[in-house]
Amino acid sequence: MTRAALLVLADGRFPAGGHAHSGGAEAAVKAGRVTGAEDLEDFCRGRLHTAGLVAGALAAAAVLGVDPRELDAAAEARTPSPALRRAARRLGRQLLRAARASWPCAELDQVAGWFPKGAHQPVVLGLAARAAGLGPSDAAYCALYECVSGPATATVRLLSLDPFDATGVLARLAPELDAAAESAVGAARRAATEGVGVLPAASGPLLEIMAEAHAAWPARLFAS
Repeated sequence: MTRAALLVLADGRFPAGGHAHSGGAEAAVKAGRVTGAEDLEDFCRGRLHTAGLVAGALAAAAVLGVDPRELDAAAEARTPSPALRRAARRLGRQLLRAARASWPCAELDQVAGWFPKGAHQPVVLGLAARAAGLGPSDAAYCALYECVSGPATATVRLLSLDPFDATGVLARLAPELDAAAESAVGAARRAATEGVGVLPAASGPLLEIMAEAHAAWPARLFAS
């Protein structure tokens, strides 16, 4: 296993398309739910323990060799919003393209054939981590960190928030991210023997509702 590969995969400059998505932050800012660093921290904490936990478990399970088709179906079932489903598949398609260029392997090629329109992004993230020689904990951390760093970065642009304040939010959430990663990996290990039905299904209904409203905006800065 090479930890340098983890740095590549988790780097915000990795061409996986995440920079175009706010993780719901744009809709939250427009609705007045995120107005500064304190609100951002609450928003990111909510994402961490719902969408983040689910994504982390899916990614870790993919590293452990759970069938990607079953994981994709599980991700679909855990994403009620059609807008978020579309966004997840677009991100998955872009991430798979970048992963195949970075860590070419037959498994990634096979998945590209199975999902020409893209698999759900956390599943692809786990497969990319596996191709890079990383473990389930690495994949879970990547998924969870993306879940909170995306909204934090987007909010800097949306509110002209001080980047130091946004980074402080991420630093304060670090212990909770550690705990969520441990839970995600534990669930993934269970899924490897008991099936994908035991994976977390934590939900954020307001995120889903705001995603549908955001998708209908005639003009927006971020894709989701």
